[in-house]
Amino acid sequence: MSDSIKYLLTEDRMPKRWYNLMADLPEAPPAVLHPGTGQPVGPDDLAPLFPMALIAQEVTQEREVEIPEPVRDIYRQWRPSPLFRARKLEKALDTPAKIYYKYEGVSPTGSHKPNTAVPQAFYNKEEGTKRLTTETGAGQWGSSIAYAGQYFGLEVDVYMVKVSYEQKPYRRALMQTFGARCVPSPSVETNSGRAVLAEHPDSTGSLGIAISEAVEMAAGRDDTKYALGSVLNHVLLHQSVIGLEAMEQMDMAGDDPDIVIGCAGGGSNLAGLAFPYIGRNLREGKKTRIIAAEPASCPTLTRGKFAYDFGDTASLTPLVKMYTLGSHFVPSPIHAGGLRYHGMGPLVSHAYELGLMEARAYAQTECFVAGVTFAKAEGIVPAPESTHAVKAAIDEALKCKESGESKTILFNLSGHGYFDMQAYTDFFDGKLTDEPYDEAMLAKSLEGLPEVAAE
Repeated sequence: MSDSIKYLLTEDRMPKRWYNLMADLPEAPPAVLHPGTGQPVGPDDLAPLFPMALIAQEVTQEREVEIPEPVRDIYRQWRPSPLFRARKLEKALDTPAKIYYKYEGVSPTGSHKPNTAVPQAFYNKEEGTKRLTTETGAGQWGSSIAYAGQYFGLEVDVYMVKVSYEQKPYRRALMQTFGARCVPSPSVETNSGRAVLAEHPDSTGSLGIAISEAVEMAAGRDDTKYALGSVLNHVLLHQSVIGLEAMEQMDMAGDDPDIVIGCAGGGSNLAGLAFPYIGRNLREGKKTRIIAAEPASCPTLTRGKFAYDFGDTASLTPLVKMYTLGSHFVPSPIHAGGLRYHGMGPLVSHAYELGLMEARAYAQTECFVAGVTFAKAEGIVPAPESTHAVKAAIDEALKCKESGESKTILFNLSGHGYFDMQAYTDFFDGKLTDEPYDEAMLAKSLEGLPEVAAE
């Protein structure tokens, strides 16, 4: 079998339905609460921000949700994405483990994010939306919603976390190429942005701040809705195409993973690969291990608290129960901007709380070492976010080397790093550091969690 073999489904084998983990969970996740009343939110509470089709997907209990044909038609530009056997990496590590990776970097924007950007733009267009606002960290989501928006004739405004806006000019240029307007956050355009700048003029920003700005702008115009690239149930639903394809491709390879790994910020690419496997574990009693790999500078699962919190800094969003570092937590300015979020998706958090997955936290430099090791072996430069999954996969493969066990490892290479070469330049120049988060800030942020009577 060739070292470069890939397992690629034909176009007609692309999933026709998304998978919803809610249908298989042993316990329903905690309700989303209205911040004013403390009561569960209803569709009318969410209607100012989202089209009704996405609100319905947010709460559905159906195991499968049909993918609209206009969405599948755009998906066909890059889906099904390939599954590779990383034979050269196995050889470099001298491990008996078998390593596979699902490669989402083949999408037009180089990451997994278009899997949800396209349906979100479609449903908004169907319901008469003219303009979308959103936030982005490293820029994968911002460029993806810009790409999807232009297909459906939607204006797109992106509030990009300031440190990433400065670190990643080519991501910004990609958004502009697709017709979006990109604004560094915190900005002077919104009340929430101005409030942050008044207190912290040199703020590097955070996803929580950028979300506040995007939500505020969406709520101010009837023709505008808000789009979110991670965290929420409907986003994780759309990403399930990754795992559904991977399952069939692993069958083609005559193999089945013992361990499934994804990097974790808000949870979308992790859930996209892992949720179909968690569902299979629950339905069939299988024991596939699921590992979430997160940054040590923003250790939401490994150091956060499972509690109700706001999704944004300005407390404009509903309250969701999730693993959180507190909505005022500002992570260190690591290059993995897409993982710099204070909270984990509520459905991912619920699965973790139920013991359905594990979590590991890794420092920035050790992830770049893993990324370079992978690139030298496999010829693909991973995005900084994806290096966390690479690091976890390499660690598991080395454990197999020590024990002599031959396990099958599958991870999600959720994006390429070709717009992130400054990060690699900094790494090779010795400029990357493993700045720990501020323990005092974390403690203060967690002390400020909202009091919720439902708990």
